[in-house]
Amino acid sequence: MRYEELPVFRDVHELTLKICDMTQNFRRDYKYTLGEDMRRDCLKMMRGIYKVNRARDKALYFDEFLDDFELLKMEVRICGDLKLLSVSQQGSIIEMMDKIGKQIRGWRKSSLLARVSSVTADESEQ
Repeated sequence: MRYEELPVFRDVHELTLKICDMTQNFRRDYKYTLGEDMRRDCLKMMRGIYKVNRARDKALYFDEFLDDFELLKMEVRICGDLKLLSVSQQGSIIEMMDKIGKQIRGWRKSSLLARVSSVTADESEQ
């Protein structure tokens, strides 16, 4: 399956658009620091989906994606604490991120199980 067709990619793309839109309204002192970091982390997550999808050994790319994902979660929390996002905006982002997190963790688990089955099958043939 192409990365653009993956539900998780579509969700990360939607989250990226939402973050880009919301950070445009940040106060100037946060727009080019925290806002820029959030936009960058979203783009890194989109690249991460592409890399996971094309990689044979996906573990490294899942870990990289999850690192960027956790950083974005921290940044969203800081935005809420600083009142840069309304409660409803923060809730909407958290809801989207929960959905993405479940998809990624499920994909990672499925990938690990497939890898273990493949190794076990190879060993039993020998």
